[in-house]
Amino acid sequence: MFVKINVASFLVALFVVLVEGSNVIESIVEDHEHSIGTQWAVLVAGSSGWYNYRHQANICHAYQLLKKGGLKDEHIIVFMYDDIAYNPENPRPGVIINNPHGHDVYKEYPRYDYTGKDCNAQNFYGVILGNKSVLTGGSGKVVNSGPNDYIFIYYSDHGAPGVVAMLVEPPVYATELNEVLKIKHASRTYKNMVFYLEACESGSMFDGLLDEGLNIYVTTSSKPDEDGWATYCSFSGDKSSYGECPPKEFKDNCLGDLFSVSWLENSDLRDRRVETLKKQYQRIRKRVLNNGTHGSHIMEYGDLHIHNDALSKYMGFNSPKHTSSTNNYPSNSRHVNQRDVQLLYLLSKFQNAPEGSIRKSEAYRKLSEVISEREHVDKSVKRIGQTLFGVNNGPEVLNIVRPAGQPLVDDWDCLKSFVKIFESHCGSLTSYGRKHVRGFANMCNAGIQRDQMDAAAKQTCSS
Repeated sequence: MFVKINVASFLVALFVVLVEGSNVIESIVEDHEHSIGTQWAVLVAGSSGWYNYRHQANICHAYQLLKKGGLKDEHIIVFMYDDIAYNPENPRPGVIINNPHGHDVYKEYPRYDYTGKDCNAQNFYGVILGNKSVLTGGSGKVVNSGPNDYIFIYYSDHGAPGVVAMLVEPPVYATELNEVLKIKHASRTYKNMVFYLEACESGSMFDGLLDEGLNIYVTTSSKPDEDGWATYCSFSGDKSSYGECPPKEFKDNCLGDLFSVSWLENSDLRDRRVETLKKQYQRIRKRVLNNGTHGSHIMEYGDLHIHNDALSKYMGFNSPKHTSSTNNYPSNSRHVNQRDVQLLYLLSKFQNAPEGSIRKSEAYRKLSEVISEREHVDKSVKRIGQTLFGVNNGPEVLNIVRPAGQPLVDDWDCLKSFVKIFESHCGSLTSYGRKHVRGFANMCNAGIQRDQMDAAAKQTCSS
C-alpha cells in the first residue's frame, strides 16, 4: 500500500506539471518557501572610525541583500555605530559602497537598532536570547523567534584569539558566546541557526567550544591562528594595488573584508533557492585563501549537515540575472592584513599632507602614537613571558597553538583576569594588541597564578 500511494502521488504530480506547466512548479516552490517559519537576522559591525569603513560597508551590504530577499525590517536587527556615511572624510556624503563598482548600500537604510554605547556585548546576547530585560538601550528589538524559525547571524569586526571586538567594552569572549548559543538552543526557539563570522583568528571562537546537536552551523573567515584580510584597498605610495581597486576618491582605505565580500557577492549572484551553504563555502574558499598568500582558510563548525540547506532559508530569495557556473565577481584586488589597515591609513595621511603644515605634524603625531603603542604592547608581552618562563622559553610558550578541536584556554576566568591585569599595568589592548591574548591564554594553561602575572606585569610596565 505504501508503494502504491507514492506512485499514485507521483503520477498525479506529473500529470499536473504536464498540463499546467512551469507555473505550477513555481507555485509549489513558493508554498514551500513560505512554510519554513520566520526568518531572523542579526547583523553586527562593532567598530567605529573611518579606517574601519569596511565593517559597516559589509553590514550595510548584508542588510540590503536580506531586505531584497524578503526579510522584514522587524526581523532584521542591526548593531552599527553609523559614523561612516556622513563622516567628514567620506568623499560621497551619505553613500557607502562595498565594491569598487558597487551601488550605494546605505541608501534607504533604516534607523539602526543599537548604536553608540548601546552597541555592546550585553545587548548582543540579549537580542539573540530574545531577552528584553537585559537591554541597556537601543530599539528594543530582539530575536523573538519560535521553534520553526531560522536565524542568521553575521558579525564583522576585529578579532583575536577567543575574542571579537565590540564598540563598547568588554569584548565578546568565545566562552560567553557559546554559552548564549546553548541557552538559545535549550529554549527551543529556533529550528536552525547559521552564524558567519569575519574577524582575525575567528575560528578560535568556536573550535573545541561549539557543541554538536545545537542545530547551529558556523562559517568563520579564518583558522583559530590566522589573521583576516581586508580587500578592495588602495593606499598612497602602495605600488602593489592591482586589479579591482576602490574609486580614486576612496583611496587610503578598504571597502570590504575578503571573506565578507566573497559570501555577499556570491549571494547576490546565485539563485539562493538552489545555492546551498555548502556550495557557497566551496565557491568562496579559494577566493578567500588567495592562493595561500594574503588570504586565510575559511572554516566550518557545528552541525555540518545544515550546510545542505539552501541559502534562501536564511538570506531570503533572489532572482539573479545570471547564474552561470563561472564566478561573476572580481578575482583580483588588493588585500591587506586587517591589523595593518589603520597603520597604512595613517601613513597615507602623513605622506599626503603638505610639508611644513599643521596637517603634516598632526598626521605624524598620530602615526607615531600608533607605532609606539604597537611596539609597547609587543615588547611588554614578550618581557612578561620571559619573566614567567625564562628568556629562552618565554617566546615559545606564548606562541603555542593548541591542536584543532581544543579550545584556546581551559580556564576562561583566568584569561579574562590576565587581560585585565595586563591592561591595568600596561595600558588598554587595541585591536592590534589583542593578538597577544593567545599568550595570556598560554600563561593560564601553563598554571601561572594571578599574583605571578600581576607581579610580572607590574615589573615590566612600571619600570
